[in-house]
Amino acid sequence: MAAKSIISRPVYGILSPQPGKHHLFIADAEGALAIADMAKTAPDRFFDGAEIVFIPGPDDKHVAALEALKPARFHQAPSFASLLPRLKQTLDNAHMGLRLYLAGTEGLIGQAMQVALDAGIDHTAIQTEHRGSLARRVQCVHCKGITENVTTQPATCSHCGLLLLVRDHYSRRLAAFQGVCISAEDRSEIPPFEEVFR
Repeated sequence: MAAKSIISRPVYGILSPQPGKHHLFIADAEGALAIADMAKTAPDRFFDGAEIVFIPGPDDKHVAALEALKPARFHQAPSFASLLPRLKQTLDNAHMGLRLYLAGTEGLIGQAMQVALDAGIDHTAIQTEHRGSLARRVQCVHCKGITENVTTQPATCSHCGLLLLVRDHYSRRLAAFQGVCISAEDRSEIPPFEEVFR
């Protein structure tokens, strides 16, 4: 749990069914469980006007549970990058009153939130719930490259190779945590890697 004093950190809630005709769910891996839990309290026929877009984990174990909700549309994508064109088109064609539900990893939530806000979706129409891995999406402040699924402290930038201290500062604009060179004074000084973001 992040310290409360770090005001840049997003705050996540718990998904709850909202009134409306159009509901768009975007989830990855364990985020499917947040949708399934919410469905237990949803009114009858809630998913009749819903679309679920899901990025499954390697075992696809939650696909059947989401399909069982019988949404109007169900789509699987191998990665966030692959679903981006579909998401942009869906949001561009969205009707007034669309309710957006984001569930899963911080990387997915942050990136989907960016796209939604860019499309003009009001932030009050977006719900988020973090589920699953605490792996971080990290931007190297030196080369500006983004490294996905960082679980260690320090981490190696996948673009320039610098050893980065992964800070708790979160950039909503980039949907990423900031990483700064940990060995700027002495490149031979390499602290031990620890798995801290699981």
